Amino acid sequence: MKHFDLRLFITLACSILFLNCQSRIQDKTKESNENQKKLEVISEYDSITAALYGADEYGMKKYVIAFLKRGPNKSLDSAKRSILQRAHLDNINKLAKDGKLVLAGPFFGNKDLRGIYIFDVESIEEARALTATDPSIKEGVLVMELKEWYGSAALMGINKIHPTLAKKDI
Repeated sequence: MKHFDLRLFITLACSILFLNCQSRIQDKTKESNENQKKLEVISEYDSITAALYGADEYGMKKYVIAFLKRGPNKSLDSAKRSILQRAHLDNINKLAKDGKLVLAGPFFGNKDLRGIYIFDVESIEEARALTATDPSIKEGVLVMELKEWYGSAALMGINKIHPTLAKKDI
């Protein structure tokens, strides 16, 4: 009889463990499905957002892209370079808040190609005027090469989305 009771106990324990695992799997599956729904991209055309972002019929628009390159002034001491970098970042934030700068960021490595800007402007001349406000350009630490570029109008949403992802300000 004791042998039977042990089998019954083991069967019961395994059943409880199995049901508990099934419940957890269902909870995780439900959570995963809910997260997937949050991440799904809406695939229907949204005329209001398209107009707001300046999209053409392909969901694209013209930008001016700036390649930031190492400039001729390489003689700054570390204190001056640090102050200049802070002013450079402040200028980036101002241009983004003004709605002129859609995207900015450095390239990895310490090569001559330092970073990139993508401007929401109509012309290279307008982008040139904006780049002239950059303290690193003024000091000759950076120079810019400007090109017209055709890309997704969805980039216009970056400045709205980015603050929701960043724990710290630049």
